[in-house]
Amino acid sequence: MRAHIFSLFPEIFQPYLNISILKRAIQNGLLEVETHDIRQWATDRHHTTDDTPYGGGGGMVMKPEPIFEAVESVLGAPPRCPVVLLCPQGRLFNQVVARELAAYSEIALISGRYEAFDERIREHLATDVISIGDYILTGGELPALIVLDALARLQPGVLGDDEATSDDSFSDDGLLEYPQYTKPPVFRGWEVPQVMQNGNVALQLAWKREQMLIRTLTQRPDLLPKAKLSKKDLKFLKKYLTDHPELGTVNFDSFLTLPSS
Repeated sequence: MRAHIFSLFPEIFQPYLNISILKRAIQNGLLEVETHDIRQWATDRHHTTDDTPYGGGGGMVMKPEPIFEAVESVLGAPPRCPVVLLCPQGRLFNQVVARELAAYSEIALISGRYEAFDERIREHLATDVISIGDYILTGGELPALIVLDALARLQPGVLGDDEATSDDSFSDDGLLEYPQYTKPPVFRGWEVPQVMQNGNVALQLAWKREQMLIRTLTQRPDLLPKAKLSKKDLKFLKKYLTDHPELGTVNFDSFLTLPSS
C-alpha cells in the first residue's frame, strides 16, 4: 500500500513511522508513506493556509486553494486514489472501515488544523470523511496515524503472519478478542486457565470462543446485534445470562432472537 499524508506538520509522522512494525513494513517494501506539507502550495509570501470564516464565529478555517493544489499536484485532477478527510463529522472509523480502506493499493489522508475545513474541500476533493471518535483534537495528525496504522497491519506480510489479525477484536465476526496469556503459568498466585495449558486444541478453541462471547456480552453488548453468531453461540449466551441474573437488567432479547449464521 502507498499512503499520502497531507498536513501542515508532516514532521509529526516521522517518529512513529521510524519504529517497530511500520518501520519494518516500509523497509520491506510492504508500505510506502509520503508526507506532504500543505504549506508548500500556499502562494502568498506568508504561506497562508487559513482565514477567518464567512458569517463570523470563533477560530480559523483552512483555505481550499493550498489543499486542492497539494492533492492535485501529487495525485492528479481528479485524484487517482481515494482521498480521506479526517474530520469529527465523518463516518466513524472501525475495523470494518479499516478493511474496506486497506483494500486500496494507494490512498490519501488529509489532516486538518484550526477550527474547520472550507466545505468545498469536503464536497469537491475528499471522497470520504472519517472520524476516529466523538471528541475533538487539536489537529488531524493523530487520527491520520491511527487510520494508517490500522490499514498497514492489514496488509499481507506486515505482521509476519497472515493469521495474526484473524482473532482481533472487531474482526470479521464482530466480537471482542478472547483473553491472552503467556509464561509464567502462575504469577503472584494468578494462574493461567488450565484449558490453555493442557494442549487440547479443540478445547482451547471452544474456550476462546466462549470467552469472546462473554467479553463482548459484558463489555460491549452493543456489538452483538451485528455479530456473526451461530446457534451454538446463542445457546451459550442464553445459558450465561441465566447463570448471571445480575445482567438481567440489560435487554438482550433484540439480538438473542436475531437469525443466526
